[in-house]
Amino acid sequence: MTRRLAQVAKKVGVSEATVSRVLNGKPGVSEATRQSVLSALDVLGYERPTQLRGERARLVGLVLPELQNPIFPAFAEVIGGALAQQGLTPVLCTQTKGGVSEADYVELLLQQQVSGVVFAGGLFAQADAPHDHYRLLAERNIPVVLINASIENLDFPCIACDDAVAVEQSWRHLASLGHERIGLVLGPSDHIPSRRKLAAAQEAAAAAGGTLPDAYVERAMFSLEGGQAAATRLLDRGVTGIICASDPLALGAVRAARRRGHHVPHDVSVVGYDDSAFMTCTEPPLTTVRQPIEAMGRAAVDLLCAQIQGTEVPHSELLFEPELVVRGSTAQPAAG
Repeated sequence: MTRRLAQVAKKVGVSEATVSRVLNGKPGVSEATRQSVLSALDVLGYERPTQLRGERARLVGLVLPELQNPIFPAFAEVIGGALAQQGLTPVLCTQTKGGVSEADYVELLLQQQVSGVVFAGGLFAQADAPHDHYRLLAERNIPVVLINASIENLDFPCIACDDAVAVEQSWRHLASLGHERIGLVLGPSDHIPSRRKLAAAQEAAAAAGGTLPDAYVERAMFSLEGGQAAATRLLDRGVTGIICASDPLALGAVRAARRRGHHVPHDVSVVGYDDSAFMTCTEPPLTTVRQPIEAMGRAAVDLLCAQIQGTEVPHSELLFEPELVVRGSTAQPAAG
């Protein structure tokens, strides 16, 4: 043990007492020195102490709410690649209905002594959901980055696409085509990005000298079936354009229109959100708002790595600009 302390101390250029503090998890050592000592252990071929072995694997939890929506595998691909470039290994944690919960995954990740966690979508975006597992991560000083708008009292760095701009672009597009009865299909009422989208739509309607009737706003779970049910109700109320909070919701709206004997886009125009995979292959190809997945994913990894290295980062929201991609699901409303 003494020989090991001496060799590591010489390698790093610090005292044996400093090396001992690092190996025993004691305070009073800078993060840079601590990392240097751990790296020296690896270089010299010594086994790290048990409590520090999780760091050796350099694991990072990547927690996703689902994989059915193509946007989440897209985020996983970008984030996983960026983590690998930093020498970090992603541990993919996907929630399933009735299966392992987000809180369960956090417990598992803490047991693995992960270096950090990235949440791409999740309970942090829902005001009424349980959030104790996030506070547990904060108490343990685990680096965390959130992707998507979060509730106000979670103090983590956050990456998000600008929901307000996304709806403004969609609304302006439909209005320019001549649509006056524009409806929204959003997520649950406590879902923060959906709240932002609703506020932006209300502002857009007011700017045009009108209002957005409550009857033109429908809530749904984020699925094709949810979109179909919500859009069916909107069609019954006479809307000619539908703005959706995700691409699967939009595809559900297209299916609802067809089931009612409507043609998309000549009878009903539909706008999605995400520009996830295969939206060019749908019939008709979907007009949607593109999230800059590559830039957002890489920014999330940069923020996480900075925290892992002990650098202070702003615990605020970094907003990314969306882009409307016009395809075949939108057109001028039918006359009459």
